[in-house]
Amino acid sequence: MLFFSRIRDLRIDHDKTQKEICEYLFCDQSLYSKYERGMRIVPVEVIIKLAEYYGTSTDYMLGLTDHKRPYK
Repeated sequence: MLFFSRIRDLRIDHDKTQKEICEYLFCDQSLYSKYERGMRIVPVEVIIKLAEYYGTSTDYMLGLTDHKRPYK
Protein backbone atom coordinates (compact mmCIF):
# COMPACT_ATOMS: atom_id res chain seq x y z
CA MET A 1 0.00 0.00 0.00
CA LEU A 2 2.96 2.32 0.40
CA PHE A 3 3.21 2.68 -3.38
CA PHE A 4 -0.13 4.42 -3.71
CA SER A 5 0.68 7.04 -1.10
CA ARG A 6 4.15 7.55 -2.56
CA ILE A 7 2.90 8.43 -6.04
CA ARG A 8 0.42 10.87 -4.53
CA ASP A 9 3.03 12.38 -2.19
CA LEU A 10 5.57 12.74 -5.01
CA ARG A 11 2.99 14.52 -7.15
CA ILE A 12 2.07 16.90 -4.33
CA ASP A 13 5.74 17.51 -3.39
CA HIS A 14 6.39 18.56 -6.99
CA ASP A 15 3.33 20.86 -7.01
CA LYS A 16 1.72 18.92 -9.84
CA THR A 17 -1.93 18.25 -10.44
CA GLN A 18 -3.35 14.92 -11.48
CA LYS A 19 -4.20 16.53 -14.81
CA GLU A 20 -0.54 17.46 -15.43
CA ILE A 21 0.62 13.94 -14.63
CA CYS A 22 -2.08 12.48 -16.87
CA GLU A 23 -0.90 14.62 -19.75
CA TYR A 24 2.63 13.29 -19.23
CA LEU A 25 1.42 9.69 -19.03
CA PHE A 26 -1.16 10.08 -21.81
CA CYS A 27 -3.90 8.63 -19.61
CA ASP A 28 -7.32 9.60 -18.33
CA GLN A 29 -7.53 11.44 -15.00
CA SER A 30 -10.05 8.98 -13.59
CA LEU A 31 -7.60 6.14 -14.28
CA TYR A 32 -4.71 7.98 -12.62
CA SER A 33 -6.91 8.80 -9.64
CA LYS A 34 -7.58 5.09 -9.25
CA TYR A 35 -3.82 4.45 -9.25
CA GLU A 36 -3.35 6.94 -6.41
CA ARG A 37 -6.20 5.41 -4.41
CA GLY A 38 -5.01 1.85 -4.93
CA MET A 39 -8.07 0.87 -6.92
CA ARG A 40 -6.11 -0.15 -10.04
CA ILE A 41 -2.82 -1.96 -10.47
CA VAL A 42 -0.22 0.35 -11.95
CA PRO A 43 1.55 -1.11 -15.01
CA VAL A 44 5.33 -1.41 -14.82
CA GLU A 45 5.71 1.02 -17.73
CA VAL A 46 3.84 3.70 -15.76
CA ILE A 47 5.96 3.11 -12.65
CA ILE A 48 9.12 3.56 -14.73
CA LYS A 49 7.82 6.72 -16.40
CA LEU A 50 6.85 8.23 -13.04
CA ALA A 51 10.24 7.38 -11.53
CA GLU A 52 11.96 9.10 -14.45
CA TYR A 53 9.64 12.09 -14.21
CA TYR A 54 10.24 12.59 -10.49
CA GLY A 55 13.95 11.69 -10.64
CA THR A 56 13.67 8.83 -8.20
CA SER A 57 14.05 5.07 -8.26
CA THR A 58 11.33 2.55 -8.83
CA ASP A 59 12.42 0.92 -5.57
CA TYR A 60 11.57 4.12 -3.72
CA MET A 61 8.19 4.34 -5.40
CA LEU A 62 7.43 0.72 -4.53
CA GLY A 63 8.44 1.21 -0.90
CA LEU A 64 11.50 -1.04 -1.08
CA THR A 65 13.79 1.77 0.06
CA ASP A 66 13.46 5.16 1.68
CA HIS A 67 16.22 6.67 -0.47
CA LYS A 68 14.68 8.92 -3.12
CA ARG A 69 17.76 9.24 -5.33
CA PRO A 70 17.94 6.87 -8.29
CA TYR A 71 20.74 4.33 -8.54
CA LYS A 72 23.81 5.19 -10.55
